Amino acid sequence: MKRIAVVILNWNGKCLMERFLPSVVAFTPDEMAEIIVADNGSTDDSIPFLKANYPDIRIIGFTENYGFAEGYNRALALLDHEYVVLLNSDVEVTPDWLTKAVKHLDAHPEIVALQPKICSEKEKNRFEYAGAAGGFIDLYGYPYCRGRVLNAIEYDSHQYDDPVEVLWASGACMFIRLQVYKQAGGMDAYFFAHQEEIDLCWRLVSRGMKICCFPDSVVFHVGGATLKMEHPRKTFLNFRNNLLMVYKNIPRKYFRKVFIVRFFFDYLAALQFLLKGYPGNAFAVWQARRDFDRQKKTYSAVRQQNLEKMISPELPATVRRKSLIISFFLRRKRKYDELG
Repeated sequence: MKRIAVVILNWNGKCLMERFLPSVVAFTPDEMAEIIVADNGSTDDSIPFLKANYPDIRIIGFTENYGFAEGYNRALALLDHEYVVLLNSDVEVTPDWLTKAVKHLDAHPEIVALQPKICSEKEKNRFEYAGAAGGFIDLYGYPYCRGRVLNAIEYDSHQYDDPVEVLWASGACMFIRLQVYKQAGGMDAYFFAHQEEIDLCWRLVSRGMKICCFPDSVVFHVGGATLKMEHPRKTFLNFRNNLLMVYKNIPRKYFRKVFIVRFFFDYLAALQFLLKGYPGNAFAVWQARRDFDRQKKTYSAVRQQNLEKMISPELPATVRRKSLIISFFLRRKRKYDELG
């Protein structure tokens, strides 16, 4: 068996695979890695396209769309490789993207997951929103990256080319040891999509494991997050999932403070949506908080389990103790290096 499975989760993405599978096939060494497409019940011509043009690619087919989290959970449950790579269908890879990353993991057994440097496929000298050069969060659960603070995205002038320990690796391109993924229970299926990889990574780091960004490996991502206003459904999932993620993982000593502040920050965000003329997004924030309140009881046992497995009652070092929102909007800190 090959050591590595490169798993692309697909849902009606024939056009994306037409564009990006050629680079994956060209730059993924056949002797060490198997390319697998896990199809989430596509209704387009994805499967006929794969069978006709890439007969050697293994297809794992589902009869319905399980979303990002459960789609990967079900696919990876069928595998027994040493490493898996979760790779979005809209990612262009580069020469040695895989060999460099795996060599780093082999040399550092303490690292359980890794992401490459992720730049924009449209502007290759600019970072991409979903991961950039490694992910972090602040005390209140707001994600940011080296190269991307909220919606401010930096140009890549090689300022973040050093390997660095991070809190989370982007699901757009994540290398992870398969047994670690399975032992942690995979990603939270209730999330469906958005922030499930951050939740998984936070669990791993809280349990004493290490995650890194290794910028010697480079990929380019089209991505769905841009500076334009997002769809209310995406707003709902981002806010709801973020609240659940914080609830599941925040240590006891920070719990009360964090959720008091988040109450005000979330409704300020809803007010901002309203003032900008996006009532659907404002309503989505309210819906997200309502669904979160409904789910807290369901998640109380999960939270307790996570707390018991934490190696320390403190936050990981890769969680920023200061508010990202205050730094960004009031202090006008728009770059990672300015945050301090």
